[in-house]
Amino acid sequence: MPADLGASVSAYWAREGLGRAILEALAAAGKNVDALTIDDLAPADQFHGGGKDATLRLARLAALEPGMRVLDVGGGVGGPARTLAAEFGCRVTAIDLTESFVSAAQMLTARLGLAGQVTHRVGNALALPFDGGTFDVVWTQNSGMNIAEKERLYAGFHRVLRPGGLLAIQEPMAGPRPPILYPVMWATDASTSFLRPPAEMRALIEAAGFRAKAWDDVTAETAGVRDASAIPAHSAQRLIMGDRLDEIIRVGHLNRDEGRLVSVQAVFDRL
Repeated sequence: MPADLGASVSAYWAREGLGRAILEALAAAGKNVDALTIDDLAPADQFHGGGKDATLRLARLAALEPGMRVLDVGGGVGGPARTLAAEFGCRVTAIDLTESFVSAAQMLTARLGLAGQVTHRVGNALALPFDGGTFDVVWTQNSGMNIAEKERLYAGFHRVLRPGGLLAIQEPMAGPRPPILYPVMWATDASTSFLRPPAEMRALIEAAGFRAKAWDDVTAETAGVRDASAIPAHSAQRLIMGDRLDEIIRVGHLNRDEGRLVSVQAVFDRL
């Protein structure tokens, strides 16, 4: 990722004090922040279309098993990583470009007593700081939209996976009726938004050394509510996007209704 683009993306997502804001919002919602569960946290830490239900769906689609070494790329504040550890018995390393997300993720993981199974670190998806063949699974949910160099991205995923390992993705993609309308959750305009159509995405992933096992359109399942006022104050969307959320939700549904945006969950074998 070019330095200027990386800086723009990081600045867009940065939210200082996010961990504290999550705890305060959960407390205001009536949660005991000294005895949080995965489900208590789910509205606040599953920052992707479909929330925890989508994470569970993808994990089942990939048939994850206890003991698997998982790399979560674009792990955000750690909701999926903690879910894979607590509910599927995986050992998860999560990496994210945004320092404030990683700080919040580390605090929440420690608070849930999962630091022995989940680690979080700051890093660039295009320069993964791991040896080849380190992981059984590369996992990514809604993290590639700000990345233009997708061929390089998937080549990196291939490198850090062991032969026969799995790639599990959930990704917004360009719909059959472009262009996409803005703002969307990940960008205010096209300068930091890089979507490709599903057929092109599948072809480039397979060209990087993968074979598709499952490819599901989950646009309807991950669309979320239409009325932004129904999104609670302790949700990740509200905490991270703030006052911008109402317009983002409105435009997001237009994009889906008009065929400008689709969402896919897919699982690949690493050849």
